[in-house]
Amino acid sequence: MEFAIVDIETTGGLPSTHRITEIAIVIHNGVEVTGKYSTLVNPLQKIPPFIVNMTGISDEMVATAPLFEEVAPQIFNLLQGRVFVAHNVSFDYSFVHYHLVKAGFKWEAPKLCTIKLSRKVFPGLVKYGLGSLTKDLGIKIEGRHRAWGDAQATAEVLTMAIAKQGMSPIHYLLSKREPYKKKAPSNKVSDDAHDMEPFDD
Repeated sequence: MEFAIVDIETTGGLPSTHRITEIAIVIHNGVEVTGKYSTLVNPLQKIPPFIVNMTGISDEMVATAPLFEEVAPQIFNLLQGRVFVAHNVSFDYSFVHYHLVKAGFKWEAPKLCTIKLSRKVFPGLVKYGLGSLTKDLGIKIEGRHRAWGDAQATAEVLTMAIAKQGMSPIHYLLSKREPYKKKAPSNKVSDDAHDMEPFDD
């Protein structure tokens, strides 16, 4: 089983209205990281000031970045045939799915949420948002609220979870086959977005 750990930054909370400004993908073979990809993306719309303050990504930074349609083939190739992993996975999946389809790619993938995985493998923690979780696990995030930094930290969470309990919790979560939700949770773009937790099933 191979995994694609994904993190994105966006201009807002709804994929049909807002756009991706940065995407990072970490490829993991179930034992270790085997590849990394990240790029800024020109959203062709203004980035709200509070998101600029949170992520550090400005209109000037993305002005010369590629459009999503230009990087979509590479993103599709990296995701195809792999489990889509993210911290609060429904948000990242909804954006990537929407914009890949819009770019002409037919793509679906099994989803794994590292919040839910961490609750099973590392029970008893006070919070399971990325900031709190990585602090408790001793993982240093280099570039908080940037796609590449958060994706690499999420990959370390996955590595530690597999090392502790193997693949059984992952197989269990994947077997639940959560339905794809077209409407993304809006809390991703709050001030501490990755520390906002979705409701459990």
